[in-house]
Amino acid sequence: MDSEVMTLLEHKIRMIESDGKYIYLVGPIQLPVQLYGETFKFQWYCWLNCKEKEQDLEAMVRKLSDVNLAEMQQSSVLAYGDFENSDDVYVRLHSICHTGDIFGSKRCDCGYQLHQSLKMIAEHGAGALFYLANHEGRGIGLFSKAMAYLLQEQGADTVDANLQLGFADDARNYSDAIAVLKELRHKPVTLITNNPRKLEALRAAGMNVGKRIALWGDRSEFNERYLQTKIKRSGHFESSCPNDD
Repeated sequence: MDSEVMTLLEHKIRMIESDGKYIYLVGPIQLPVQLYGETFKFQWYCWLNCKEKEQDLEAMVRKLSDVNLAEMQQSSVLAYGDFENSDDVYVRLHSICHTGDIFGSKRCDCGYQLHQSLKMIAEHGAGALFYLANHEGRGIGLFSKAMAYLLQEQGADTVDANLQLGFADDARNYSDAIAVLKELRHKPVTLITNNPRKLEALRAAGMNVGKRIALWGDRSEFNERYLQTKIKRSGHFESSCPNDD
């Protein structure tokens, strides 16, 4: 491989060892993002999980050409401002939602939460959105989510639909995202979430979460039951609280 190519990549790729796994993080890469008619300049990172540690970066890059990465899911980080050093930053752990984020489905509020949290981060001046690609359907995958939707159309709520298919209500794991977050920042963060499990995962991993900001909106006849199930059965917070102690 061309030495100039490897020199460039060496300055943009780092390895994170976490729980016996190896995470390769590439970035930052300039990414202008349009939000509500205005363009904001984010810094994009992407990470890849590997079971084995390669001897050097060139060996890792060469190995990728033999793997069909298009059939695997990789997660991203969109950082804004001086994410590493700013005293107060907003962080959003956003689970991928194929139907809501891409198609604009109103069965959920995911698309709204994605764009609104990016706007909040940009307007705040510093922060990062972690886009978690293996979290579709609260961790059950897109095909299983489609089956869950069929059950929901017959009257099941989102919790029961997952359980009836033999899955956990919420099978998501945040360990990789937290490992990357710790690599990019050591200071406290303000978490944008309604989900107590995200807050608990960060605090259990030793992250200093100073505050939490709720993110509700885009309510409609199509997602009202979905939103109420989040509160009544999954325990989601209904409002912000300075410390949530």
